[in-house]
Amino acid sequence: MLRIAVPNKGALAETAAQMLGEAGYRLRRDPKELTVSDPRNDAEFFYLRPRDIATYVGSGALDVGITGRDLLLDSGSSAVEIAALDFASSTFRFAGPAGRFTGLEDLRGLRVATSYTGLVGAFLERQGVEVGLVHLDGAVETAVRLGVADAVADVVETGTTLRAQGLEIFGPVILQSTAVLISGAARAEGLDVLERRLNGVLVARRYVMVDYDLPRRLLDEAAAVAPGIESPTVSPLHDPEWAAVRVMVPRSEMNLVMDRLYALGARAIFVTPIHAARL
Repeated sequence: MLRIAVPNKGALAETAAQMLGEAGYRLRRDPKELTVSDPRNDAEFFYLRPRDIATYVGSGALDVGITGRDLLLDSGSSAVEIAALDFASSTFRFAGPAGRFTGLEDLRGLRVATSYTGLVGAFLERQGVEVGLVHLDGAVETAVRLGVADAVADVVETGTTLRAQGLEIFGPVILQSTAVLISGAARAEGLDVLERRLNGVLVARRYVMVDYDLPRRLLDEAAAVAPGIESPTVSPLHDPEWAAVRVMVPRSEMNLVMDRLYALGARAIFVTPIHAARL
């Protein structure tokens, strides 16, 4: 069986479980369950702390896992990212007292508080800047006010929390993180199926199917508006001068495409969700 590590709690857990469910896998019903066997899909799931998943996968104890890119890089594990899963996105930045810092060089020899000492330390080493890293498990933004550090490195969303502590963002982006599928150095048997299924879920979330009727003479113009993944599917109608067209369209562009098709001359335009896909 393919041994899969799944986050047991936190921001990653719910969406990871939802994706695996949409991909056809059996999931736990009791949150206290630590393992779930899925013989039908030749898989076994292990529910672990998100921060530990990269360590288990990198050591070979488990074959693959879902975790954050930030947690993977912070762990120092030999596990490798094989696919981004398009959820739990976050941005890591440096922040310090307003007006004090303009760039990374200003940090040299100072204390930087973070929950991700491995990730931040590796970044600063690549930049050639030596600092004293202070590890904190949470509430990093209060470290400067409490005198524990001179600056912080943390996840930034709107920056509101940092500003409330008198801090401002400076320097380059440390990391753009997202949920990722990771594997050990050797690809385990069954990984291709898992990767294909998860990609099918992502495609189903990103695209919709648009059906419409159109005069045949306008098919080339309509294909320019909505080209699809490869090309639209065109079927004959009873009226030989008209055709029925089906095409995949990015969900985010759905209404814009419908407006343009209607203006072109398309009628009977319908949108259908995609529940699963294999491309």
